[in-house]
Amino acid sequence: MAGPPKWSIVGADCIASPTTLLCGGVRGGRGTIPCRWVREMPQSRRKFSRSDERAYERSNAVRAIRVPPSPAYQQRASFLAEALKTGERQRVEMASQRLLDAFCQVLRVPPLRVEVCGKRPTNHYGELHGLYTPANGAATRDRVQVWMRTARRLQVVAFKTFLRTLLHELCHHLDYEHLKLSRSFHTEGFYRRESSLVYVALPRESAARVAPPATRPAPRRVAFWPGIDLGTTS
Repeated sequence: MAGPPKWSIVGADCIASPTTLLCGGVRGGRGTIPCRWVREMPQSRRKFSRSDERAYERSNAVRAIRVPPSPAYQQRASFLAEALKTGERQRVEMASQRLLDAFCQVLRVPPLRVEVCGKRPTNHYGELHGLYTPANGAATRDRVQVWMRTARRLQVVAFKTFLRTLLHELCHHLDYEHLKLSRSFHTEGFYRRESSLVYVALPRESAARVAPPATRPAPRRVAFWPGIDLGTTS
């Protein structure tokens, strides 16, 4: 029996701007509508259901994803670094897919479809770095999208920034499929889980230089980001 619909997620560290995100998505059948960036609402105006409060508290309590040690993760991360140096989108997409496949396999969660896109979409709030979109019963995999070029200069994103964004979107998938949360929130625990996967994919001394995103207040509501085609690979 299918569970409740999951929510499409825009990562809170996926914007080159100090603006706080309210993350979420839209309940979907065969298509979820991505979020947009919106400004932080006053604390007094936020409303949380009891089930959301439980999901938030549990998300905050889990500080790491336990992954059995294997050189495969660092090898695949190295392939990703080399692919980014070429600037070839298809090679980056293939390397990204292999890395997330390895994590999904060892954690025994359904595999994701990785789509690497070109120039980051923008609006007046900043640049979009990554997006997680659940299939919600459609005959396809849940999808992760990551953009590999900056919006202004069209430069290839630095490897460690790209890697952290990729693993950030994987963490949303793991919230649903591994931790069995009803919602995926950007809690302090979420960012610690993200960092734990970075430490698996990179040698510890290298991962330590990948600065985690600043802790932000909890995202609470859902909104749309109209007028941007998030499916482009150009």
